[in-house]
Amino acid sequence: MEEWEVPTSLGPTEAKEDSSLPTVNRSCENLECYMVLVEAEKTAIGSICFLAGPVTLLENVLVLGVIAATATLRQRPSYLFIASLALADVFASCFFTTSFLDFHLFRRSDGPTAYLFKLGGVTMAFSSSVGSLLLTALDRYLCIHQASSYKLLLTRRRALLSLLILWSATIFISFLPLMGWRCPTELNPPCSRLFPYINQGYLACWTSFILVLLALILGAYALILWKAHRHESSMTSFQGAAGTGQARMRMDIRLARTFGLILLILVGCWLPALSIMLADVSVLLTRNQQRAFAFCSTLCLVNSAVNPLLYGLRCRDLRVALLQLLQRVCEIRRCKKSTEDSTQGLPSAEDTCIPLSEDEMPMTSQLVSVSEVVNNQQLNIRKCVEIME
Repeated sequence: MEEWEVPTSLGPTEAKEDSSLPTVNRSCENLECYMVLVEAEKTAIGSICFLAGPVTLLENVLVLGVIAATATLRQRPSYLFIASLALADVFASCFFTTSFLDFHLFRRSDGPTAYLFKLGGVTMAFSSSVGSLLLTALDRYLCIHQASSYKLLLTRRRALLSLLILWSATIFISFLPLMGWRCPTELNPPCSRLFPYINQGYLACWTSFILVLLALILGAYALILWKAHRHESSMTSFQGAAGTGQARMRMDIRLARTFGLILLILVGCWLPALSIMLADVSVLLTRNQQRAFAFCSTLCLVNSAVNPLLYGLRCRDLRVALLQLLQRVCEIRRCKKSTEDSTQGLPSAEDTCIPLSEDEMPMTSQLVSVSEVVNNQQLNIRKCVEIME
């Protein structure tokens, strides 16, 4: 590999021409060869991170808070996976935003240990996020494919065990460079044009690992759609009413639209960055490609901002739990106000200010069978499909 050397000065024309050439002959003593953004690009990327970072954090903290405060949701494996996804995206919003801005905007040059520790945190967050998406997809597939025995197959204990395995694996994989799997030559010359101190073999393995997870996610959702279509066809053959048939057709269309949205977001947010990372393993990247990667990597943060909307707040039970939580907060505030009024000699409102318990509040999530004709398996499949709409 050629040693990178930085020319002492470049005019505007020379710099522009140089941006389309491979980034060879450029020194990396203080990581300058990785800090490729110009002022306009720094402003644009900084705006994206300052906007998407806090929004991602608030959305996912909201989802985590609702699930943690609702006992019925905490007992359900589906919402444990959604909580894991939200936790991973909270880490992504914190680790990625701070590390990315610190490096590209404030041009902070850390040593190998500090840099690899920060990069490990970002890698752990995004790996756990994609892994949680896979567990969510597999949970939904199992729910619709084994509807009659779903609750026996996927218990809360098994869900927690799968999450423990997921997070243990992602933490181990993410911090492998810190534990020793790093570039043998470090920066003289560097192995990767995207990440300092990173071994190209590790980069290829991690990128392939994420691509496999994404492929499994898309495959699981394709099987879910196929199984739902078969279920609706069988239901139509037994119950041929025109009105219900049209309603089921509309449900199939909504389900297909949801899966199309999931496909579009996953591919649009992850494929550009992963493609450039694979290219970095085999070819010498130009400065333009390095700049493009900086923008594409922010799409992974955008994906973390979309996840709570697509997988969390779209679920009816979680929205109901959120409204009930807000109602309980309002009731508690009204109780405190009534207590203060009673201490001042005003009429007490004890009978009307007691906040409702979770069991006393109406739970629309506990759906009741609308027809005795429909068997339990069909009802379970219907519930699974409704969660995914």
